[in-house]
Amino acid sequence: MKISHIRFFKYAFATAIVAGLVACAGSSAVVVGKARPAISAEQVKIYSEAPKKFEQIAILESSSQASWAVTAQGKTDVVIARLKEEAAKLGANGVLLQGFGDKSGGSVSTGQTYGNAVYSPAKPGGVGTANGYGTSVGTTIGIMHKGGTGIAIFVDEQ
Repeated sequence: MKISHIRFFKYAFATAIVAGLVACAGSSAVVVGKARPAISAEQVKIYSEAPKKFEQIAILESSSQASWAVTAQGKTDVVIARLKEEAAKLGANGVLLQGFGDKSGGSVSTGQTYGNAVYSPAKPGGVGTANGYGTSVGTTIGIMHKGGTGIAIFVDEQ
């Protein structure tokens, strides 16, 4: 079965993109305090300023990597959701935001080379000649994602 060069290029490009997206999900936690029983992520509040009284549970880091978010706001929403999920796993009912920024997730490259060689004898039993040509096509796409850090906290709201 013969696959056209353009069709092959499209498949190779799509495979490279998917491999880049699946490379790794983007969140981590370093526990620095006392973890509590897990709660629902919907119960976790986001704080831009520290509440008057709280207890630190963990330092969190998250990114929008391996998500399907395209816009800057969509990527930010993914980062916030992942921070809340990590905090909830540790029983934290709040995340004190520390910072956000753009991060390079590397790049995806793909290419295809086309070539042909022809041998034709000058005369039967004579010396032959070889002709060849090649064409190369390639592309590289930079992958950017959002990253954010925060502190998982427990706020006693009584």
